[in-house]
Amino acid sequence: MSSAIPPIHEATVHDKPIHEKPVRSPCVSICALDDADICTGCQRTVAEITGWSRMDNQARRAVLVACDERARASGMMFQVSDSSPRR
Repeated sequence: MSSAIPPIHEATVHDKPIHEKPVRSPCVSICALDDADICTGCQRTVAEITGWSRMDNQARRAVLVACDERARASGMMFQVSDSSPRR
């Protein structure tokens, strides 16, 4: 009889939670495309909007990151510095 401890199974990146809720759409019901065909309300491209329902949560999260980057780049959203206020 061996005293070796059996290896513990660790979840891999490819394992998916059984009941993960779908990532919600960033749609804010302001649906208008700018000159670059990006929605001025949610900052998604036409392809991202039309493909949303077929995306898994990982792809949806990637779209949300891209939307955030577009909003910041366009000046529609800004980030407050984490530093302490100057005196």
